[in-house]
Amino acid sequence: MSLPENSQLNVLFDAILLLKDREECACFLEDICTIKEVRELAQRLEIARRLDRGDSYNRTAMETGASSATISRVNRCLEYGAGGYRLAIDRLPPLPEVSEDKDL
Repeated sequence: MSLPENSQLNVLFDAILLLKDREECACFLEDICTIKEVRELAQRLEIARRLDRGDSYNRTAMETGASSATISRVNRCLEYGAGGYRLAIDRLPPLPEVSEDKDL
């Protein structure tokens, strides 16, 4: 892990792991983050899932509204990051395959 080890981070990680369901998670995130921050986190995960599925940057940008800089950053994390996106993607149900041209 590249995040610095400290007691505040460990308590945050423990708190997240103690949440029992979506409702508890939503309440916690609403209190600890701004709505914009939560939406940005959700958008980044969506981008990672789309890139992992094979969607192009253009399609991903059009369908998520994300900037090319955000998409590029997520892609770098997918390829060279700590593996967090991979863990989540592998545990979530796969996105449906797209039937349209992937080169949009």
